[in-house]
Amino acid sequence: MATQSTQGSDSAHSGKTKHWSEFQEAGTLLGFRFMLGVYKVFGRWVFNLILYPAMAYFTVFRPQSRKASLGFLQTHYRFNPSYWKSPPGFLDVVKHFMQFGHSVLDKLLAWSVPIGKDAFDVPDQKAIDTFHDDPRGQLIIGSHLGNLEFCRGYMSRYHDRTINILLHDRHAANFVEMMRRINPLSRLYIYQVDSLDIGTILELKAKIENGEWLFIAGDRVPLSGYLRTTKVSFLGKPAWLPIGPYLLAKSLGCPVKMIFAFRMAGKIRLEIASLGDRIELVRGDREGQINALAQRFATELEDRCTRAPFQWFNFYDFWSDAHATEKSETAVKPVIPAVDR
Repeated sequence: MATQSTQGSDSAHSGKTKHWSEFQEAGTLLGFRFMLGVYKVFGRWVFNLILYPAMAYFTVFRPQSRKASLGFLQTHYRFNPSYWKSPPGFLDVVKHFMQFGHSVLDKLLAWSVPIGKDAFDVPDQKAIDTFHDDPRGQLIIGSHLGNLEFCRGYMSRYHDRTINILLHDRHAANFVEMMRRINPLSRLYIYQVDSLDIGTILELKAKIENGEWLFIAGDRVPLSGYLRTTKVSFLGKPAWLPIGPYLLAKSLGCPVKMIFAFRMAGKIRLEIASLGDRIELVRGDREGQINALAQRFATELEDRCTRAPFQWFNFYDFWSDAHATEKSETAVKPVIPAVDR
């Protein structure tokens, strides 16, 4: 959810692949307020005029992010060449960053401005209605494809539910805190965690029993590193996803949904898929079962990403091979989940 840039300039690349958390948000809360103010007073076309030079600067002076964008788009091209008229290049990176800039405004609007239902494209309204009408608390796994804020904003605006967001990135927490200030009635609560101890898990379980929702991202390596990840296939290449969401799901014993909200064809596409009514991990093959769950999430994410590649907002080396040494040093021991956002 956080917007990203490197600390200072990322032009001084040491050659070592950075963990995604080493990237900080681009801009300040004051800057976000300015963006929202421009939109409210002048509309989107003036906002676009301001966005162009901002994203041009981002493209020129953030070489690591630029490289990550091009690398992702090229991976997408190899996986789904029918989407492209020609191999992606510099102009496609600029387009990618422009959509990222629009996503920042969209994050603000998702909480501060009423979004009419006609702005959404919901292919399976019955699935959404069933999810909304379920009185049970649920764990919701999202990603950095599109804007998960649209999911949160959509659901909290039309349905009286308390939303809890599990974060470990303090920059993201600052952004969410701003959302709370913009819309104090959002019933939005943040859990700043590096790992979940037994006490926190029991507290979250109580929230689930109270019918509340928990949001967590499933597409970023945890701060604890690759030891708490599992290998999946994503866009035809091996990638590493966190195991925390699935261990947490096991501990909570609640329904688990995968939700995606991204812009496509001028609409906000809202899609939902179920990971299970209750996650059970049988002893003897826990790692294999966790891997299967992570692969199901990766496959669902891949499906949406294939259709909307410019909505991918992970501007770092997603397929980093930094796991090789780390994973070989010690085995994964999924006892208490390190749940990261």
